[in-house]
Amino acid sequence: MITITSQDNKIYRQCIQLAQKKYRDRLGLYIAEGEKLVREALQAGLARTVVLREGFEGALDREGTAFVFMTGNLFSKIAQTETSQGILAIVEEPVWTRQAFMEAVSGKDSKVLVLDRLQDPGNIGTIIRTADAAGYAGMIVMKGSGDIFSPKVIRAAAGSLLRLSVYKAQDEGEALDILEVAGKRLIGTTPEAGIAYSQADWSGGIALIIGNEGNGMSDSFKAATHTNVRIPMHDKVD
Repeated sequence: MITITSQDNKIYRQCIQLAQKKYRDRLGLYIAEGEKLVREALQAGLARTVVLREGFEGALDREGTAFVFMTGNLFSKIAQTETSQGILAIVEEPVWTRQAFMEAVSGKDSKVLVLDRLQDPGNIGTIIRTADAAGYAGMIVMKGSGDIFSPKVIRAAAGSLLRLSVYKAQDEGEALDILEVAGKRLIGTTPEAGIAYSQADWSGGIALIIGNEGNGMSDSFKAATHTNVRIPMHDKVD
């Protein structure tokens, strides 16, 4: 196995580039750091290259994937966490066409998450992980939402992006058309809703719409929802 010792190395330069969204979008790649995330990327067949800090001793299935070592001083420059485990992977972003996405969520009881221009990476990642844990089949990400492949989202989502089907919609019209064809009942989220989430009907195929942190759902989604729900909170809490 080769050891990367120079900043001129192609893999090192690519890892540096992938810290920026414009390169992630251009290349269709992102960085997954930590042994658990790398293992999941390998199992999904999406890990293109695994980079190990020199001296890493973990055992990983290496079939079909390029593995390289990197000197500690170089690895510290590409690591995206303060206390790195010494392992990361360059991972291919899953690509879902509209047709493939609709097939993945078409089951009568399949549930879909809709991210309507969410911005905070921690919020996005946690919501994705929660949807995965709740058995959601897929997720529509609206244009204007934060980058779901940013380092903070990847860490917060904890591998869930490798299990959920994902479609990036250009506008509300496209998203609503997909959800209508898929037969989903739309549940919106707003503090003004009259129904607490615990009283809502979550059965069958639904699409849960989570709006922007500051502005909530778009007007188009508000007009289209069948039900809106809220999380009851004390009136002094913002």
